[in-house]
Amino acid sequence: MPHAKIGRAFVLGVALALTTSIPALAEDPSTAEQTIDAMNKLFDKHAGIRANHAKGVVAEGSFTPSAEAAKISKASLFQGPAVPATIRFSDATGIPTISDGAANANPHGMALKFKLSDGAEMDVVVNALKFFPVATGEEFRGLLRAAAESGPDAAHPTALERFAATHPAAATAGKTAKTPSSFARQMYNGVNAFIFVDKDGKRQPFRYRFVPAGGEEILTPEEVSKREPNYLMEEIGPRLMKEPTSFRVLAQLADPGDPTNDATTPWPDDRKTIDLGTLTVTKAVPDSAEAEKALLFMQNALTDGIEVSDDPLIDARVQAYAVSFGRRSQ
Repeated sequence: MPHAKIGRAFVLGVALALTTSIPALAEDPSTAEQTIDAMNKLFDKHAGIRANHAKGVVAEGSFTPSAEAAKISKASLFQGPAVPATIRFSDATGIPTISDGAANANPHGMALKFKLSDGAEMDVVVNALKFFPVATGEEFRGLLRAAAESGPDAAHPTALERFAATHPAAATAGKTAKTPSSFARQMYNGVNAFIFVDKDGKRQPFRYRFVPAGGEEILTPEEVSKREPNYLMEEIGPRLMKEPTSFRVLAQLADPGDPTNDATTPWPDDRKTIDLGTLTVTKAVPDSAEAEKALLFMQNALTDGIEVSDDPLIDARVQAYAVSFGRRSQ
């Protein structure tokens, strides 16, 4: 049987999603430390910089909930008027000088911090993948290590090819993320499942989907080759100065039996989606490099009415980001 093929460039890019904070039920910290070590081996160490999604730009805006959102969740985010939001768009990898159009820069990410009416904060982390290449933190660590061992001179089957042969999603997930014309023209997905809880205690698993109001616009390889290395970072500020950009925030609802603990398995497209509201991005911050130093986006930083599911990657992302934040803050 031929060996499964997986691009090393994709692994460099998809090192995206192990990012958030410290949960009550946590994965072995050594797994998180080894994951960040593997990222550092792939991308090198850059003082004061994120181990992954190192290159980014920070913007400000607001979220206005829909009436439908208030019915499915008692979260304060959905109960009142618009709330302020901080948004960070980013390229994948831990390379702060990566070209925005490089294959490794996929999947691009969007992290959000909502300032709730009670003074608390709630975070959401999404990216351009439709599903994740592995299901657990241990598998992600294994994927990174396999990529590190599979340079251009490695004998075939490489460690990465052997890994892909036993992890089918690792060979296909990267194909779901493409290079956009703008951060404002990319669709961002929540690969992890969360749980809505309504005022009566009814629970509904869901995954986020952020759909650009202007539609997704993906560039061809020829078009990408004509763009400047920092075109995404430099385009978003002037765009917002002309007019705000917005995203329709959707929730794809799981049917009974749909897995909530496996980020490698997308739910069928025919599953119901509901409109949660509108994210409006109004301006880039004056000094993005300074602003992002203090930003810590935590997937388990939630509010009453939204809970984590049994997806083990949520804890894994939380732990790895805690390690990365601690190291870059030293």
